[in-house]
Amino acid sequence: QLQLVESGGGLVQPGGFLRLSCAASGSRFSYHAIGWFRQAPGKERVGVQCMDGNGEIATFADSMKGRLTISRDNTKNTVHLRIDDLMPEDTAVYYCAARQGGCTDSYGHYPDWGQGTRVTVSS
Repeated sequence: QLQLVESGGGLVQPGGFLRLSCAASGSRFSYHAIGWFRQAPGKERVGVQCMDGNGEIATFADSMKGRLTISRDNTKNTVHLRIDDLMPEDTAVYYCAARQGGCTDSYGHYPDWGQGTRVTVSS
């Protein structure tokens, strides 16, 4: 089991960028896939992007393809997600989640979650 803490959210103007971070504590971090999900007000939680322990990347959000850069440092138990060219429709709470094994866009398959970090894109 991992404990996860997100940071890096905030208010940003359209066209800007943010770099979200997910810090993990617990054992066997490198065995876990770390997924990013987001939940906009009144909407379901949906997958954004994920990286497994081997560095394989799965992108789930078609609307965000080309604007995402995910990275991880297994020595520091951290995963970062950079989002470029932010749009108002990217406004949401962003969560990181962990599961042993590979990536999936099904949030029910991730047992470990952070508390979320809020991203607001507005002028």
